[in-house]
Amino acid sequence: MNAAADTAGGTPILRAESVTKRFSGLVSVDQVSFEMRKNEILGLIGPNGAGKTTLVNMISGTLRPNEGALYFEGQPIDALAPYKRAHLGICRTFQVMKPFPGMSVLENVTVGALFGRDGGETAMAKARESARDWLDFTGLSHRIDARADSLGGPDRKRLEFAKALAMGPKLLLLDEVMAGLNSVEVEEVIELIKKMRERGVTILVIEHVIKAIRSLSDRVLVLHHGQKIAEGDPAAVLEDPQVVEAYLGRRRH
Repeated sequence: MNAAADTAGGTPILRAESVTKRFSGLVSVDQVSFEMRKNEILGLIGPNGAGKTTLVNMISGTLRPNEGALYFEGQPIDALAPYKRAHLGICRTFQVMKPFPGMSVLENVTVGALFGRDGGETAMAKARESARDWLDFTGLSHRIDARADSLGGPDRKRLEFAKALAMGPKLLLLDEVMAGLNSVEVEEVIELIKKMRERGVTILVIEHVIKAIRSLSDRVLVLHHGQKIAEGDPAAVLEDPQVVEAYLGRRRH
């Protein structure tokens, strides 16, 4: 496990209280409660259809809960639009990566810098400078002038990271950023996420790569049929018989 997050005392950076989301009578997320502390990495796992992305969508603001409440740094956020949550420092990546077409890698990340926390950079020159810094941080500076829609899968993932980081996140929501990567690329992304946390970013990561969950997470939260079935230390949670039956099975190794 990584160095301990700031989990002692204080207001949680994120708190979910019995959040529920229904779609035409189908319950996707069912009375889920949890907290995150500043500088923590929380792994969110569960089988396909468990409600993981729906939960992240409610945190980022693209969906609103039917019941329950979400709090960021102690303040309710349920009524806030996604861009207002981004201004507070809640940013995310997407499972399906869609860079702005026809724009360069630098221009894509500059957009993130212009519309991030506290309203983003007000000067284009500063936004571009910030974008260059994050492209260097994510290892994508060598593609800075390439068209973003010409990038391959691994580089598109790095672009997603750079765009999100340029927004100045306090809380970063990562949705299956390792899907489709080989073992070497997975290790590179694990190290990149660790470096993000070293920069003071709190991270919630949805992931099916159990090796990554074990390596990165301070705690793990497990959803099954929209309900929380386990939460706690990664080693204990990943050996929980209920979790193994619901999700891991043959995937344990």
